[in-house]
Amino acid sequence: MATATAWRTGRATAWRTWQTTRRAYPWTYAVGTVLPAALTIALGHLAFHAIGAGETGSGFHEGPYLAYLAVGATAYQFTVRLILWSAKALITEQRQGTLGALLIAPAGRLPYLLGFTAFAVLSSVAEFLTLAVVVAALGITIPVASPLGALAGALALITATFAMSVGLGGLMIAAGEAHISQNTLFCVLGLLCGYTFPRAYLPAPAQWLADALPTTAAMDVLHGSLTGGRTLTDLAPRLALSLLLSLGYLLAGLRGLPRAEARAVERTY
Repeated sequence: MATATAWRTGRATAWRTWQTTRRAYPWTYAVGTVLPAALTIALGHLAFHAIGAGETGSGFHEGPYLAYLAVGATAYQFTVRLILWSAKALITEQRQGTLGALLIAPAGRLPYLLGFTAFAVLSSVAEFLTLAVVVAALGITIPVASPLGALAGALALITATFAMSVGLGGLMIAAGEAHISQNTLFCVLGLLCGYTFPRAYLPAPAQWLADALPTTAAMDVLHGSLTGGRTLTDLAPRLALSLLLSLGYLLAGLRGLPRAEARAVERTY
């Protein structure tokens, strides 16, 4: 019974979000999110040939550089897009004046967030497929060493992003703001998690901090299975670490969410 109720809640949330977005689709918002990844790939292509003469330094061992950059830039902007949807679900309800109704509804919070995120994932994937046009136009070929590893890495990245978004969403409604918290997280993820450059280039303390974020291990799996020439078996420890960290972040976020909701109600009323 509980599983059926959770499924109905998630499905209804995803359907409601689809209906709302379909009637007023924010094209400029979508373009503004996808465009940075396209520009990053294009500028990386220009710098690689105009400055690097088509070669990388001896310390880069991650496979074809442009393929590595294309995968990382796309994954980073996808992460940003997913956080913009998932973490802001509750504060959007707060801004619309419907948070109170949501809090007293019998629906569970986790199914609601999962339904919202399911729509966010599908819509974001559709948007980021346009980057394939940019990659193809630049003549960048992305090797796939392990299709299963790439799928596992993508799923691990989605899971990690959702797990962090739950706690971030609670922080947003408790503080009553979104921009400072979300942009701080974007900067930390982009700098530490190895999206567009290897973490080995960072100082040791920064690498230790990066290992505490579930997206780091997820990106190791994604990069390794695509441009790194590694199999899913090779990447299994990093995949397991990403899922374990994601579980920890999710449990911590769900544990702190009731307190954040109570704080949000106090601030409102």
